[in-house]
Amino acid sequence: MSKGPISQFIKHHYRHFNAAALIDAAEAYEKHLTTGGSMMITLAGAMSTAELGLSLAEMIRQDKVQIISCTGANLEEDIFNLIAHDYYERIPYYRDLTPEQEGDLLARHMNRVTDTCIPEEEAMRRLEGALIGEWTKADQAGESYFPHEFLYKVINSGALEQYYQIDPKNSWIVAAAEKNLPIIVPGWEDSTTGNMFAGHCISKDIKNVHTVKTGIEYMMMLADWYTQTSAKSSIGFFQIGGGIAGDFPICVVPMLHQDMQRPDIPMWGYFCQISDSTTSYGSYSGAVPNEKITWGKLNVDTPKFIIESDATIVAPLMFAYILGQ
Repeated sequence: MSKGPISQFIKHHYRHFNAAALIDAAEAYEKHLTTGGSMMITLAGAMSTAELGLSLAEMIRQDKVQIISCTGANLEEDIFNLIAHDYYERIPYYRDLTPEQEGDLLARHMNRVTDTCIPEEEAMRRLEGALIGEWTKADQAGESYFPHEFLYKVINSGALEQYYQIDPKNSWIVAAAEKNLPIIVPGWEDSTTGNMFAGHCISKDIKNVHTVKTGIEYMMMLADWYTQTSAKSSIGFFQIGGGIAGDFPICVVPMLHQDMQRPDIPMWGYFCQISDSTTSYGSYSGAVPNEKITWGKLNVDTPKFIIESDATIVAPLMFAYILGQ
């Protein structure tokens, strides 16, 4: 595939250190796909509020990713941005805010994520209104679904279309819903919508807490997906940031090997992590890929890359290169 101007710039200038690791990892990602491989992307941090959908949505549409693992925050914050973008406020001087100024943001229901404030009424309550309808319907029917499946129902129903404030082609959740892409959301309870669901269970609006499926069921789903997919193709692991979004799904391989006694299941066939976490702090998120060999997650000969940099800068550049832009 011929490369566009962004890729040409990267190829010309990115020759050493983290820049060279970016090129190496992107080219290996391409090779993994062109040789028939599948790819998981994991999203930690606040990548949806960083508007990663601008590039990730196209990666999904062009079949450059086959499954996503993300935090509950990234799942919902892409929708927040979709339906309330014009109400967001950016505060470039956020490091200089006084406690009193932070209190003023609270009083205005503006929830700050670094330099970006998410408006509660226009983002969170709008989504809650659509979700409670789907949760109640499932609860009354005695049905249960995964958190991402409820969001797919909301998107596919058109309930939020009147509120769209960005082009939906820049929403990665919309792109994922169109393809019915499998998504893993470990620890969804630790999210705004997870807290909302708990509140509705406490108030008895929702009678059955199991209306929304749990992380254990996500692991069971992932084990089935990995077993079926790895029988046909090598599966790569592209990790953005650290935390549960990456730690949870990568464990499916040793779980299948050690707990299920299925040694024939292939290990991950590619690994790359973008992270600014450092190993010296004892950070699991900062562990170099070789450490994962000892845990039965990666093979000795698995292509392994770590780019120690800012994912909000690196990920869009890598996606642009992989998309040939």
